[in-house]
Amino acid sequence: MQNAFSEITGDINPLHIDKSFANQKNFDRCVCFGMLTASFLSTLAGVYLPGQNSLIHGVEVKMLKPVFVDDSITVKGEVVEKNDLFKLLIIKISIINQDGVKVMKGKMNVGVLDE
Repeated sequence: MQNAFSEITGDINPLHIDKSFANQKNFDRCVCFGMLTASFLSTLAGVYLPGQNSLIHGVEVKMLKPVFVDDSITVKGEVVEKNDLFKLLIIKISIINQDGVKVMKGKMNVGVLDE
């Protein structure tokens, strides 16, 4: 995924693709692209919450800790507000790594399209 993301976006920052450069910056592995990590929010909305009738209107994220290549992450979402008039959900999100450390937090505004 890391290599594909670099190819798709053109982001060739060596922190993400060169282990020796990452080591020079005091990381033992390459750091994943923050936006690659955030891209899993699309799966959260489009597959799970609310699913196929979703349309993401906005995303705010804060990258709290680095995610590394070969980390496992869990994406969580909680509906904290529902606006029936505008068919809009406000979803609080968090992404947690395999050690239980929160690496990203934020919120999404997700519209629910008519079926």
